[in-house]
Amino acid sequence: MLVAAAVCPCPPLLVPEVAAGAAPELDAARAACSDALGVLAAARPDLLVVVGTAEPGGRGPFPQGTPGTFRGFGADVDVRLGTATGAAPERELPASLAVGAWLLERTGWADAPIEGLGVPDTLEPERCAETGRELAGRAERVALLVMGDASACRTLKAPGYLDERAAPFDAEAARALGAADLAALRALDPALARELKAAGRAPWQILAGAAHGAHLTGTLLYEDAPYGVGYLVATWS
Repeated sequence: MLVAAAVCPCPPLLVPEVAAGAAPELDAARAACSDALGVLAAARPDLLVVVGTAEPGGRGPFPQGTPGTFRGFGADVDVRLGTATGAAPERELPASLAVGAWLLERTGWADAPIEGLGVPDTLEPERCAETGRELAGRAERVALLVMGDASACRTLKAPGYLDERAAPFDAEAARALGAADLAALRALDPALARELKAAGRAPWQILAGAAHGAHLTGTLLYEDAPYGVGYLVATWS
């Protein structure tokens, strides 16, 4: 059963070495993410699953100990999804899960075994719900670290340019995540999310599926759009 969740953005810019001179601009987001992980630890889960979107080569499950790197983003930073288990991982973490692993290392996570799951950003809402239910059934006490950004179309200089639909989409996502509103998360439009480059839609809907029947309450810790991309941090417990 799902006992807690943390929702965090997943830009590699969260890693100071990647952001370089712009690193202080995301200090508030990093602090909110640390607070969110504290809620996960306080829930004393038996299993933590990190969920994020990925390209085809980065989809599917990732066992504890899988490595990741930010060398492709110009930073000599390597991470690992929890402590190494001795088995040789077959592939590296996708970027979204690597950011999650970095957050967990940064906060010294040692509270439960960790697994990762990379999913396509096109995953249908029904399949998201099914995936969430499957994850919630993995252990008696399951926690999720849900990695995903809101729209990337908030300003003229945003990666997706300015789209007037982006701010209302992000506002509704923030409200739903802060209220743990499962119905509102399930109602997010996949086509609109894709047009707005909102990579968090599928992970958020997986969370909604995992939380069915868990009666969790939500808190929104951070909401901003630096660089024209919506970043949200929330906790459910």
